[in-house]
Amino acid sequence: MLTTLAVENYRSLRRLVVPLGRLSVVVGANGSGKSSLYRALRLLAESARNGAVAALAREGGLPSTLWAGPEHLGRSVRDGTYPVQGTVRTGRVSLRLGFAGDEYGYAMDLGMPIPHDSHFDLDPEIKCEAAWAGPVLRPATLLTERRGASVRIRDTDGSWQRAPHEMQPFDSMLSELADPHRAPELLTLRERIRSWRFYDHLRTDTQAPARTTQVGTRTPVLSHDGSDLAAALQTISEIGDFAALDKAVDHAFPGSRVVIVNRDGRFDLALHQPGLLRPLHSAELSDGTLRYLLWVAALLTPRPPQLLVLNEPETSLHPELLPPLAELITTASAHTQIVAVTHSEPLVTALHKTAGTELQTIELVKEFGQTRVAGLDPLREPSWHWPKR
Repeated sequence: MLTTLAVENYRSLRRLVVPLGRLSVVVGANGSGKSSLYRALRLLAESARNGAVAALAREGGLPSTLWAGPEHLGRSVRDGTYPVQGTVRTGRVSLRLGFAGDEYGYAMDLGMPIPHDSHFDLDPEIKCEAAWAGPVLRPATLLTERRGASVRIRDTDGSWQRAPHEMQPFDSMLSELADPHRAPELLTLRERIRSWRFYDHLRTDTQAPARTTQVGTRTPVLSHDGSDLAAALQTISEIGDFAALDKAVDHAFPGSRVVIVNRDGRFDLALHQPGLLRPLHSAELSDGTLRYLLWVAALLTPRPPQLLVLNEPETSLHPELLPPLAELITTASAHTQIVAVTHSEPLVTALHKTAGTELQTIELVKEFGQTRVAGLDPLREPSWHWPKR
């Protein structure tokens, strides 16, 4: 389980060290940095697939994603004596992302390349990376360290060995050096990160893939666009927690049940409701009903990930569906760590009722353009150290 997420110089996240629990909900006003926190987690996930540089490019490149405020905010600015003023950058360009848990931690530092007459001079480079054992980076806990192109790996006897080849500046050691013999801990860490799952605004419009019949195969993991919803629900019915599935549907729509119709290998969803002479199929369902069923399929997956991140799961849901959704999220958190980003106070209230003390609320606020966690001062935040370039 992740216990700490750390971000530096990414959009409004000038410096953020966030404690995470088994079930964490991120709240805050519009523009407080919730989406940036969500994107930071996605960037970390991309690093395990060697896609962090490309993901930053899709966001406009490193210059567009870097913290845009001053490098330092003096006391005279904070107390209102002087306004925020632009200055000449003196420090290195550095975007840092990292996380830690009870078993492993990982961090990366991205910066700008030295210009050398290339079409890719705007691509960020991975300046350093580190993986360590336990929740805090220390010299004694370091497992693998990368500085520039050079990587060293700690052997089983505690000695250090150099990696057999130098790293390209756009390659992560998570994807290039994870080896069951040379670096088994790095391989374990990479596979755990690759298991992370993200769901962001599942489509329910009239052209949504979930509204059309699809060829059905066993589907333990709902796709990111929800196109295999019917197959995912049938998989839960056959090899997953079918009792939780029936309970989730009945809680949201009392007396209702979901049946998957198989027409020559093509699956469709049928929702049987009391008082109706025929079931409603996926193309006929309201946006809120379809979205709720998508969340049922995502959260009751028979193959739980290490981390499940939900972005605004309340979208399109009627307020009466928020308590069933909260119960569904709480049920899923027994098998996987969940981070939910939400604008909905009723959903947070419902989560408090279902999860109780297991719920960790992270309220983001902005101060002088910087995102911080409300009520969390530097003395109370988790211990964190960045690897050095």
